[in-house]
Amino acid sequence: MVRYLLFKYLRFDRSQPFIALSAILAFLGVSVGLMVLIIAMAIMNGFDKEFERKLFTMNYPITILSYIKGGIDKDDVDRLKTEFDHLKFSPYISTQAIVKHGNKLEGGLLFGVNFDDEKQINSVVKEALSNTTPSGFEILLGKGIADDFALSLNEKVTMLFMQLSAGGLVSMPTMKRFNYVANFSSGLIAYDKAYSYTDVNALAKILGYESGRYDGIHIYSDNPKNDIIKLNQNLSPGQRAVGWWEQNGNFFSALELEKRALFIVLMLIILVASLNIISSLLMTVMNRRQEIALLLALGASKSEIKKSFFVQGVVIGGSGIIFGLILGLFGVWLLGSFDIVNLPADVYGSSKLPMELALSDLAMILIGAIAIVLLSSYYPAKKASNVDILTTLRNE
Repeated sequence: MVRYLLFKYLRFDRSQPFIALSAILAFLGVSVGLMVLIIAMAIMNGFDKEFERKLFTMNYPITILSYIKGGIDKDDVDRLKTEFDHLKFSPYISTQAIVKHGNKLEGGLLFGVNFDDEKQINSVVKEALSNTTPSGFEILLGKGIADDFALSLNEKVTMLFMQLSAGGLVSMPTMKRFNYVANFSSGLIAYDKAYSYTDVNALAKILGYESGRYDGIHIYSDNPKNDIIKLNQNLSPGQRAVGWWEQNGNFFSALELEKRALFIVLMLIILVASLNIISSLLMTVMNRRQEIALLLALGASKSEIKKSFFVQGVVIGGSGIIFGLILGLFGVWLLGSFDIVNLPADVYGSSKLPMELALSDLAMILIGAIAIVLLSSYYPAKKASNVDILTTLRNE
């Protein structure tokens, strides 16, 4: 009975073409809505992961900070290397500085590091210094600064430090000329125009640090959220370990909120498309009232009638979900494999559209779509089973 009615009512009826058109629109609406939702979630998740990778590299998984200037010494570093031999450490000195070349000025943050250690934990620095290693008063600049200043390799740049030095009757900012030997590109213009690196011993001389004193330690960890707990338990007073996710918590919270809002808004497309399922089934019920009444009078149960129309709605919506899933996955593959959309790399961190569809997102999309289709099919099916046999046959 259910199969017979399903195929009968799904066939095109020339006398009522609008019913078939409404069913087709419902099918296409669900398909397009699901496809758009899958692609949008893949793009959002791709941008999340891309920014996370960039921030992970330039912010370091874990950073140990000291509340006191130069509050970390070589003994602290050696002790941590012994106790946490699975981690990679790069102690550093940092200071705010202004890069000057000609009449141009650019403010930023200058790190003094041991480049052999830094290459072990920072892939951007390692790639930039594949052919050279700065020593003495040589500097590694971000590509943003180098391009703005139109610098050529081995040109001199002047660094102005906030530390004051006596100059006649007034105090003057400390200035030192550095030899520009290489540049790095992190993919994020905010870092490429703000960060620069030089030898830790050279910067220590400028800032007046004792040998073996540092402001902090950059640490690479494969499992930073667990290691940070153990590190904080073994640090000296006045020192604290912070994770990259703590330093950028507001940024990722905003991305997550935007992702959820987009999911809800795009799910409304499927909800609107499901209204066509309701209207299509209700029109079928109203058009077939006499047939339904006859079937009930001949012994068909209400549950069979309800199931017939419910399955009809599920077939329309379910086929739309399957087709939309195929289109969505194909769209994710197509946009992720070919440079169909080109992005400004200095804004988005990548010139290629990042596509990364998480299984959890896909599961949420499918569960939400299936729930909407099931709810949309239930009301018309219940309406069909409640047809009044005597009134319908007497009047029609």
